[in-house]
Amino acid sequence: MNGNSIFLDTNIVLYLLGGDKTLIQILEDKRLTISFITQLELLSYKGISSADYIIINKFLSECVIVDINNVIKEKTVELRKNNNLKLPDCIIIASAMYLKMPLITADKQFRKINGADLIIYEK
Repeated sequence: MNGNSIFLDTNIVLYLLGGDKTLIQILEDKRLTISFITQLELLSYKGISSADYIIINKFLSECVIVDINNVIKEKTVELRKNNNLKLPDCIIIASAMYLKMPLITADKQFRKINGADLIIYEK
């Protein structure tokens, strides 16, 4: 992937949708990629309003959404076995690793993942 692409963790998308100005500047002109997991997490959030649902769908339409494949599944299993992370987090990290893209996240727990190209975002 080229240097203009970046993989977003769900927490980063939530910050963006919340209007985080620093993130907006960082991600301006970047090709945004997310996992199908992030898509599902955003759309299935309990208590989401119809207005928020529309905003989320508009945002999603501007992202590349990556589905799972066998290579991502294998990497997910490896990450899950070797780290104390939730399965959805492992899928997101494995997807970014598969695409050889930097993953921007606010989850400091991800630092322990060997081989991941991480950007840890602190508010």
